[in-house]
Amino acid sequence: MHFDQILSAIDGFGKYQKILYVWICLPQVLLAFHMMVSIFTGATPPFRCRETSSSPGAGNQTLLLSDAFAGNLSLSEAHSSCFSSEALPLLEGDNGTERVPCGHGWVYSKETFQSTTVTEWDLVCSRAGLNSLGSSVYMSGLLVGSVLFGAMADRYGRRFVLLLSIALQTVFGVAVAFAPNFPVYVILRFAVGTTISGVIINAFILGTEWTCTKRRMLAGILTDYTFGLGYMLIAGVAYLIRDWRKLQLAISAPGFLLIFYIRVLPQSARWLLAKDRREEAIALLHKAALVNGRVLPPAVQLYVSAQKSSEKSSGYYSCFTRSGTVFNLVRTPQMRKRSVILFYLWFVNVLVYYGLSLGVSRLGTDLYLTQFVFGLVEIPARSLVLVVLPFSRRLTQSGFLAVGGLACLLMLVVPAGMGGGGGGLILLFLEIMRIE
Repeated sequence: MHFDQILSAIDGFGKYQKILYVWICLPQVLLAFHMMVSIFTGATPPFRCRETSSSPGAGNQTLLLSDAFAGNLSLSEAHSSCFSSEALPLLEGDNGTERVPCGHGWVYSKETFQSTTVTEWDLVCSRAGLNSLGSSVYMSGLLVGSVLFGAMADRYGRRFVLLLSIALQTVFGVAVAFAPNFPVYVILRFAVGTTISGVIINAFILGTEWTCTKRRMLAGILTDYTFGLGYMLIAGVAYLIRDWRKLQLAISAPGFLLIFYIRVLPQSARWLLAKDRREEAIALLHKAALVNGRVLPPAVQLYVSAQKSSEKSSGYYSCFTRSGTVFNLVRTPQMRKRSVILFYLWFVNVLVYYGLSLGVSRLGTDLYLTQFVFGLVEIPARSLVLVVLPFSRRLTQSGFLAVGGLACLLMLVVPAGMGGGGGGLILLFLEIMRIE
């Protein structure tokens, strides 16, 4: 007997599974907060050099700053912000002056942001690369977390690792808000990134292992809907909270409210069977059947309670308990081919998706509105997947990737002055066509 047959007997997407998906979807909103918050906390507002007290007009820097930011800075004007207005004369016989790098820090516009990591630690000019480095380190945390928490889930169970990931994400997320310097900030963001993978992987696996095969695609898309909701909500939260530390605290502290998950989040019955913990699995299946208005068939109980000698007979359970490693993905030529293709597709997909999502501040439009619209587009994008994916996974994937690639190429022909208009529309179109 296959475990999927057991799920069908107790209703593979009944009330029990739907309640479970409520608990699974709630953390997805917080995941979107942490994934996208750097758009606001790491934003670079207009800036210019801070003049010395002896410089003409130094006592009226606020006025000078507002004058300088009255219009949109061009690329050359933004570049000149890295140099002081206290120009030095060149050698005798030369005309002109020599530009002097800022020696007394920078003054930042507070028209949009009260403070960001950039303004607090002066991540501009020669230090501007540190801001991008921080984002790269955060993303590397997701890579480490997927390996670490994925292996832990197989050993200690999905429920335990999911609860641990949520707890650590909350603690490290709050700690980020109190980072005393940029290196500590980057380290804590790396830690948050690892926990993000722990939540994503184990929430998805826990949900699918309780869901029948016919409903797994729908169930998986439901979690993506809540991620899109968080995508939209972060725009509103960031609009109301313009200080980066307060914003970081606002998106992290709600994680403490999920402490009740210790009581409501179930273990995976499939994983319990794989670990030969049959009594616990039967108890969970009984509970799921009761909530779904079904009765666990006696044949299932006899099957699950069978001795190990009978478990070695042909059937899903014996196959399910076989040990395997990641090397199984490349053990045979056919698996190597498929694995390499999927690895490449995921790499390209994530590269483009987060490259666009984290670069919305460069569209030249209202940052908060653009962020909200990008999140809103997630809803029809996911719904489109539900419609077309059942017909052909391969053709759907190939078609969406081709359309997305074409949209990226079309961006090259959009005039520079239309960055916030035509370019933005193409980015939104690409977002709709993206499929994970």
